[in-house]
Amino acid sequence: MTVSRLASREQSFAERLKMAGPRCSSKVRLIAFIALFVALFATGSATAQVPLLIWTSESLPPLASPAAGHITSNDQLNAYLTSAFSSGSHTVLLFLQDKLSKDDFTVFGGVFGNKQDSAFQNLEAVLQSSSSSVTLPALEWSGSSAVLPLLKDKLGVSPLPVDADTLSELTINASVNNLLLISLPYCTGLQKSCKEVLHINDEIIGKVLSIVKAKNVLYTAVYTGVQPSRVISETSVPNQPVGRSLLQAVVADVSPPIMFNVSGSPCIMLWAQNLNISFTSTSPWLDLATQTPSLAGSLCNQTNSLLVLTYASGFVLSFAMSQRFYPGSARNWFTLDSVQLQSSGQTASFIGSRSIYAPAEYSFHCQSVNSFDQALLVPNNTNQNTSQWRLNFINFQIQGFGLGNGTNFSYASDCAGFFSPGIWMGLVTSLVMLLILVYGLHMIMQLSTMDRFDDPKGPSISVPQSE
Repeated sequence: MTVSRLASREQSFAERLKMAGPRCSSKVRLIAFIALFVALFATGSATAQVPLLIWTSESLPPLASPAAGHITSNDQLNAYLTSAFSSGSHTVLLFLQDKLSKDDFTVFGGVFGNKQDSAFQNLEAVLQSSSSSVTLPALEWSGSSAVLPLLKDKLGVSPLPVDADTLSELTINASVNNLLLISLPYCTGLQKSCKEVLHINDEIIGKVLSIVKAKNVLYTAVYTGVQPSRVISETSVPNQPVGRSLLQAVVADVSPPIMFNVSGSPCIMLWAQNLNISFTSTSPWLDLATQTPSLAGSLCNQTNSLLVLTYASGFVLSFAMSQRFYPGSARNWFTLDSVQLQSSGQTASFIGSRSIYAPAEYSFHCQSVNSFDQALLVPNNTNQNTSQWRLNFINFQIQGFGLGNGTNFSYASDCAGFFSPGIWMGLVTSLVMLLILVYGLHMIMQLSTMDRFDDPKGPSISVPQSE
C-alpha cells in the first residue's frame, strides 16, 4: 500500500471522527487517536527521527495532522513554536528523555493489549484529559536535539534543571517565562528492562504534573528525546527492477567484528553488542563498543593469543587466550584465561572461569559475560582496583584460534547449558508419571482370582468353628 493511499485513508478516518461530533465518547476518541498515532508510526521513513508530544492546560494553535510517513522538519517546528509562544508568559515543562523512538510507544504502550499493562498510563491519561495537544510522530533529528535550543530562543530564558523533589519546593513566577527541564533516563539493558524504566519515567511525569497543578500554574508540557533509541538505516538496492514486492527486508546497521590479522590472515576475532565498564558499583556504565580501538600490541601463535584494544579515551582492554591438548577428549580446547583493563595508570585484572572455553576450532559466545552477577570473570584479588571495577559484556563472542582464511566466526560454543531448568522440570515430571504408571501396571498384574467359589446348587461351604 502506497503512502498516498494510507494518507487518504487516515484523512477519511479523521473526517468520519469529526462527523461523529458529541456522539463520540471521550474513550472512543482516545482509542481512535491512538490508532491513528500507531498508523503514522507504522509508515515512518527509515531515517533518524524522534517523536514529540505537546499538551497544555491552556490552548495551543491548531496544527493539521501530518500525513503518513511525513517527517516534521526543524523549520516547521520552529514556525509552530513561534505561533504558540508569540504572546504572553508561559511556563514550559520539557521532559527530555535520553533516548526515545516511536517504536517505544508501540512496543511498550497498551495499544495492542491491556491498557493496564502500558508503560505510559499517566501520559495516555493526560493526553485524554488535556484541553489541547499536538503529536508529531516523526521529528527530524540530525545528530543532536533541536527542541531545547528552540525553546530557549522562543522563551528567552535558560532552562532550569529540576526534579519532582526540588519542584515541590520551587516558587514559580507565572508572570514571566519559565523553562523547567526534567531529564529522564533510558534503559541500558543492564539492571532494568526498558519497560520498567519507561514506567518509572511515566510516574515521574505524572508526579511533576500533579505538583504543577497543585501550584495552580498554567503550563505547556513537551515530551521528546535527546536522540532516537532505534535508528534504521536506509539500504539502497542498485540494479533492481522497480515494482511490487511481497516481502521487503530492512537491514539495521551492525558494526563489523574486531579482527586482528597476521600476514594478511585473520588470527583473532571479537564482537560484542556492548563492552560496558564501570569503576564503582554506583558510577555510570561506559560502553567501549561505540569507539574504534587500535590493535597495537596484539599477537597470536599456535598456543597463545592476546588481543589488545587501545581506545582514544585512554582505556586499554586486553583478552588473553590459550589452547592446549586434552587427552580425555582427544582434541584441542581454547580458554579465555584473563581480561585486563587499564586506565590512568591503574590496572584491574579478571580471571576467566572454567566456563569460558570451547574447542580450538570453535568460537565462544555468551549473552552476558560479567564480573558481578553469576560472574564468568572472577576478580583477581591480588589487585586492589579489581574489587571496585566492573565489566559487563553483552552478546559477547570471541575466537582466538582456528580462523584460517575465513572472515566469519566458526561454529559457536554457547555458555548456556543444553539442559535448561524447564527441560529438567519436564524430565523429572515425566519420570514421576512413568513411575506411577509402572506401579499401577504392577498392581494390576498382581491381582488374582479366588481358587474356590460358593455354588448355590451344591452343598454350602462349612467353616468349622472351634469352641
